[in-house]
Amino acid sequence: MTEPGASRPKRVLLARPRGYCAGVDRAVVTVEKALEQYGAPVYVRKQIVHNKHVVATLQARGAVFVDETDEVPEGAVVVFSAHGVSPAVHEQARARDLRVIDATCPLVTKVHKEAGRFAADGYEILLVGHRGHEEVEGTQGEAPDAIQVVDSAADVDAVQVRDPERVVWLSQTTLSVDETLTTVDLLRKRFPLLTSPPSDDICYATQNRQEVVKQIAGDCDLVLVVGSRNSSNSVRLVEVALDAGARTSHLVDDAGEIDPSWLDGVSTVGVTSGASVPEDLVQGVLGWLAGRGFGDVEEFTAATETLTFSLPKELRRDLRPARS
Repeated sequence: MTEPGASRPKRVLLARPRGYCAGVDRAVVTVEKALEQYGAPVYVRKQIVHNKHVVATLQARGAVFVDETDEVPEGAVVVFSAHGVSPAVHEQARARDLRVIDATCPLVTKVHKEAGRFAADGYEILLVGHRGHEEVEGTQGEAPDAIQVVDSAADVDAVQVRDPERVVWLSQTTLSVDETLTTVDLLRKRFPLLTSPPSDDICYATQNRQEVVKQIAGDCDLVLVVGSRNSSNSVRLVEVALDAGARTSHLVDDAGEIDPSWLDGVSTVGVTSGASVPEDLVQGVLGWLAGRGFGDVEEFTAATETLTFSLPKELRRDLRPARS
């Protein structure tokens, strides 16, 4: 009996868009420019983005990553990560006279502002997101008395609100689009007057990377997602691939984590990467696959991304050329 896929030509379907989004690119460049401008060490609260290779590269250049603000020496330069922080963290930084560079993704900042605005208007906020994730903690900190986190559809039945007529939902920016909408539909059945945010909270890059995976997954025996395990959007891509018909899917930080046995009986491999993954890691995976007969690479494009974000204002101010 012929093994499944054995008679078919080996190929790779390479997803596009993949890798760095505008917010991640901005955050990484922020740390690089801060090191150039101020010299090492530059402190970074939490991982600047959720990718271990990016963090290690910046550490080698002089970035010092800390978990809490009180680990930063008084008066030092500190960069806040792309995931955002609560107002309480900003206050702690002021109390320690830290020179703050806020690299929060502007799309996360948008959700923070929505939370503050709805709370000020007397709404109770149901924040769809993963408890303990840095982005969720930062958003919740904008209005802790008005926000409750809904981690998944399983949490919906336990949600209690003061006034069912003044309830709004917001979401973490890196969730699965489909899972989020399922949770929101269940919330709406419980609270028919549930208000929606004025625009999508799930970021454009997360949606685009999920959409292209949906389009290729059904043709793939295996989908490899390059990304770190603490990257929410990368983990979601594995789930999306499986839901969309891939026979199997795995998350790997780099080519060194690929198990050759995953290729048994495989003819078509899909490859993509999370929004915090540099392209050289994807190229490493493609090189590994090429060495095992998967040299035929077809790039499948579902969207073209042109959005860019300017560097944080605190850094732009110091990078301005001195006037003669």
